Amino acid sequence: MTALVIVGAGPRGTGLLERIAANAAELLPPDRPLAIHLVDPYPPGAGRVWRRDQSPLLRMNSMAEDVTMFTDERSTLDGPVRPGPSLAEWARRPEEFAPYREVADPAVRAELRALAPTDFPTRRAQSAYLDWVFRRAVADLPPHVTVTVHRDTARRIDGPADGPQTVHLTGRALTADHVVLTLGHLDSAPHPRHAADAEFAARHGRFHLPPAYSADVAGELAALAPGEPVVLRGLGLAAVDLVALLTEGRGGRFEPAGDGPALRYRPSGREPVLHLGSRRGVPYHAKTGYRLQGPPAPLPRYFDAAAVDALLATPGPLELRRDLWPSMAKEVAFGHYHELFHAHPERTALPWPAFLARYDRCAWYSPKRAALVAEAVPDPADRIDFERLDQPLAGLALGSAEELQAHLRAYVAADADRRADPAHSADLGAFLALLSLFGQLPRVVASGRLTARSVAEEVDGWFSGYFNSLASGPPGFRLRQLLALSEAGVVRFLGAGVRVDRDEATGTWRASGATVPGHTVTATALIEGYLPQHALHRTLDPVLRQLHGAGRLVEEQLADREHTHRSGLVAIAPADGRLLDPALGGAPHPRRTALGPHTSLRAAAAFARPRTDAPAFRQNDAAARALLRSLAALPAEVLAA
Repeated sequence: MTALVIVGAGPRGTGLLERIAANAAELLPPDRPLAIHLVDPYPPGAGRVWRRDQSPLLRMNSMAEDVTMFTDERSTLDGPVRPGPSLAEWARRPEEFAPYREVADPAVRAELRALAPTDFPTRRAQSAYLDWVFRRAVADLPPHVTVTVHRDTARRIDGPADGPQTVHLTGRALTADHVVLTLGHLDSAPHPRHAADAEFAARHGRFHLPPAYSADVAGELAALAPGEPVVLRGLGLAAVDLVALLTEGRGGRFEPAGDGPALRYRPSGREPVLHLGSRRGVPYHAKTGYRLQGPPAPLPRYFDAAAVDALLATPGPLELRRDLWPSMAKEVAFGHYHELFHAHPERTALPWPAFLARYDRCAWYSPKRAALVAEAVPDPADRIDFERLDQPLAGLALGSAEELQAHLRAYVAADADRRADPAHSADLGAFLALLSLFGQLPRVVASGRLTARSVAEEVDGWFSGYFNSLASGPPGFRLRQLLALSEAGVVRFLGAGVRVDRDEATGTWRASGATVPGHTVTATALIEGYLPQHALHRTLDPVLRQLHGAGRLVEEQLADREHTHRSGLVAIAPADGRLLDPALGGAPHPRRTALGPHTSLRAAAAFARPRTDAPAFRQNDAAARALLRSLAALPAEVLAA
């Protein structure tokens, strides 16, 4: 009996299991039975982040029709395509998809029955979908493959490179011929900059919350007093979740403010006063609440495999902003203008073929491209401006905090209106083109051609933040809620370039921003309103900590003449995800694999929009095929069991 242990049974582990089921008939002979052991203290399928046991206030930032765990006709992989329903399709008629089991929670069951394809589901609804996906993956395995779930925590792994591995759990040990770490999103010990604030809070009896997953810290928020001034640093998804827990979660309620989409907030009196700010100073752009109005753009066009091949063939080191971004920007703008010209031709001044022929010949940062767009797209509101989208408050200096509140309310209202209006569906075209960049960007990073500075400051820094701001924002109703909270005085905006200082004399934090020079807010609590970034040298995961301490993991480290960058990610072989092992001279370990956001492949999303050829699905397929080939080739006399 061959044995495989998968540590982490959330969406990534479930996706790998689905690919094992899809490929087993081809690669694992019937005379080689396989026992798969899934290890996770949280429920299989959903895992920690998507578990059912969390507040119903916490939502996905994707529409139900845009969430799938299955490959489709657009998937480019070596294994077989196994189509399956999106969350929306499954929720509409779950009894038609085997193996059917009624959702136990009546509230979730009612939500699923009423769920529209363009709704933004609760995370508890996604938990139900992932539970079904897991059970389907198990049901699809051939008879000679079995699955055992261990609701336990893996503590350490040992074993020779040429022999069985032992995975030590809290309550027992498992012997395996191969181990896969699909650990999902992980915590790290606080960065020194957060540790200083934690120590400050402890000295003065104040409240401090470092970066965290909202569902995990909901109970800690009870320490904040009604009316207490709180600085909440960050304006992304984690901040939106925390605001919901501290307002609606404390008994406040939203109600319509007229016939339109505007809301009014009725406070409970238990809310703290939340001062929100960040480097960019504005919330992430809302997710679009509509579909494309025209035909999908044929993506990619400019940042495709051939373009990246040509780029990698050039001599010398590469920089993302200098060498890649012009083609990436042109690709995203192509998606934008393709939708504008096809869905809203009355707002364009040239036929699409004529525009495209000239656009093809223009470099992105060229006067010819700017002139072409000005000629063909008369209204500046229909043009895409990456610099304005990146830093909408750049150069703005207001005279008072009240001017800032009015300015930010107008900005947020305009963004919510635009993202809800199909007349601006070019924004969705740009979003889809932005997603397409990940078909090639991981390959460029894995090539080692980017400088260490570019990976640190541009890939993991600027572009990651820019992508999240444009493409990973909250549902539009969250921005409406933020407006209502601002009008009720529960939320106050701090603007861009926020700085938070510790005042030892008063035991308070003082926050200021660049948008209102000289204005300062004093607070008795500080919340870091963004997700923790995993760092291997500070990891709280026991298996990674043990392997790293034993010198059996490589932290991705990039170096050039001027910079050294330690990304905090676990270095793996790009082809199949095997762990690079210093004890083997940095070579891939033949019996240990890792996949997910804690690895150097940088593919965090374990599920995806349908028909986007998701990189995570391709990685899962490649890893599953490599695993099955490796397990099938093991001599019978060296098997673990």
